[in-house]
Amino acid sequence: MDHAPEMPEPEVCFLGRSNVGKSSLIKALFSLAPDVEVRISKQPGHTKKMNFFKVGKFFTLVDMPGYGFKAPKDFAEMVEPYLSQRTNLKRTFLLVDAKEGIHEMDNIAVEMLEEFGIPYVLVLTKIDKAPKSVMAKHVLQIQDYVEKNAHTCFPQLFPISSLNYVGIHVLRCFIAHVTGNLPLSTE
Repeated sequence: MDHAPEMPEPEVCFLGRSNVGKSSLIKALFSLAPDVEVRISKQPGHTKKMNFFKVGKFFTLVDMPGYGFKAPKDFAEMVEPYLSQRTNLKRTFLLVDAKEGIHEMDNIAVEMLEEFGIPYVLVLTKIDKAPKSVMAKHVLQIQDYVEKNAHTCFPQLFPISSLNYVGIHVLRCFIAHVTGNLPLSTE
């Protein structure tokens, strides 16, 4: 937390296992902003520190290092204080691979988010790479899991493909809404 920049704007962060597609998703979200450079790697564990992306004067998006395989040794010491102490954090996006579903490490992440009372959303990544039957099984698994275990989780799952941009626009709109930049009309 000593190295995390103090920013007054609302923040959202992306959390998930190593190689789940956090940086790729962020790059797809910023595809309309060519001046924002997001580095991605095929190697798990490429992101070692929290990366802060200021989106104009509207909000900040935080790319967290992955947990699990090749996670940084100081992962818990870096991420837990951020999640529990960051007062301007509006939503955490927990990414789950469509081919693999929820893993034990994801259960631990959900337990931590629930314990801290942090509002979060589940995002199903790499939907273009998962067979439809596998993805359907994982969607049902996640819906059942959320119903039984998740009290601070937004009920809607966001299926995403960073490769062909399926679901990107809807997620952009949701992020704009939770950061106060896209109020919903009641008319």
